[in-house]
Amino acid sequence: MTQSDDISDEDTRRHGIEQAKALRERARAGGLRFEAYLPPDLAVWLIDLIERGVFVDPGEAVFVMLTEQHDLEPHADLREEILRRSCQAAMDDPRSRISHDEIKAWWQRLVEMPRAEPAVWRKSGR
Repeated sequence: MTQSDDISDEDTRRHGIEQAKALRERARAGGLRFEAYLPPDLAVWLIDLIERGVFVDPGEAVFVMLTEQHDLEPHADLREEILRRSCQAAMDDPRSRISHDEIKAWWQRLVEMPRAEPAVWRKSGR
C-alpha cells in the first residue's frame, strides 16, 4: 500500500462521514436506500439462500442480517464469543496453512485482476 492509497482511503472515509451527516435527518424520516457489492463467494452464498426460500431478495437479506447485527450491538460479550469461535474454527481448520506472504501475494493479484461485470438484482415491478 502506498502513501497515496492511504490518502485515498482517508478521503473516502471522510467523504462517507460527511455524507452520513448530511443524510441523517432524511434517513431518520424515510429510511436509507443504497447499493451494495458482494464479492463472488458471498454473492453465490446469498443467491443459494434466496433459491432455498430463506430470503425473497437481497434487500430482505440485508434487512434481516443488519437487524440481527443491530440487536447484538449491546451484547459485546456475545459478539466477542462469536469472534473467538470464528477464529478458533479458522485455527482448527485441517486444510494446509497459508503464510502471510502467500496471502499478501494472493490479495495483490486479486486487487489487480480484471473482474467480470457483477450480476444486478432488479426488484420486481409489483
